Formats: sequence, structure tokens, C-alpha cells
Amino acid sequence: MTSANPTDPISPPELLAALNELLEAERAGARVARETATALGADHDWHALVSDIQHDEVHWCGMLMKAIRAMGATPSDQTGAFHGKAMAIAELGERMAFLNRGQAWVVRRLQALLPRLTDEGIRQDLQAMHDAHVGNIDKVEQRLHA
Repeated sequence: MTSANPTDPISPPELLAALNELLEAERAGARVARETATALGADHDWHALVSDIQHDEVHWCGMLMKAIRAMGATPSDQTGAFHGKAMAIAELGERMAFLNRGQAWVVRRLQALLPRLTDEGIRQDLQAMHDAHVGNIDKVEQRLHA
């Protein structure tokens, strides 16, 4: 977001770029969570939480794609580099801490974006996405420190 004032309304091209950036990040997070859950197996004590995060990430990918299409654009088909970095981390706790850092990055992006939105529907969707990410971060933190 390149506006001089962080509260100026976001331009359509800026919004489209931000939504695609978020989509690529969410796609990466969804893949990390899916591949991690699959590797863990259904009876692992982390499986349910990782699967819930994966479903959440897929949900937000769908919402972002819908918003991008509503702007008359084609959603990016790219996956963020986060996926490869996360999957290179073999130890589960370290990978989940890294996943949380990715979720926190999304939260910061959304916090910067939300005050600039003029479309109430997109604002509500992105606020819900923000809140869900904050909740996921809290759940993983609790689990890491249990």
C-alpha cells in the first residue's frame, strides 16, 4: 500500500494488489496446514488444530477470490513463498511457530488495510478474516506453551 496517508481510501488497483497478496499468503498457509496435517496422521494430538487452520485458510482463499472476481479481475494462481519456507522446517513446534508468524503477518496487513476500505462488504469480510487469524494465533500459542 503506497498511499502517503494510511487512512486515505484505498484505490481499486491497490485493493486488488492487496487482495491478491493476501490470497497468495492464504494459499501458502492452507498448503502448509494440509501437508502438515496429512504427515501427522489423524491420531496425532496436533491434527485437529492443524486441520481446523487448514479449513479456515481455504475459507479465506474462497472469500478473497470472490472479492477479486467481484472487482472484475482474475485471482492470482500463485502460492506465496511462505509454503516452501515452512515445509523446510522439520520440527513440528518450530513449523507451527513459523505458521503463527505467517498468520501474524496477515493480521498486520489486514490492520493496515481495514481503515482504508470504503466497501462495507469487503471490510466486514476482511475484519472476520482478521479476527479468525487472531484466534488461530492464540490457539497455536496456547498449544505451543502447554
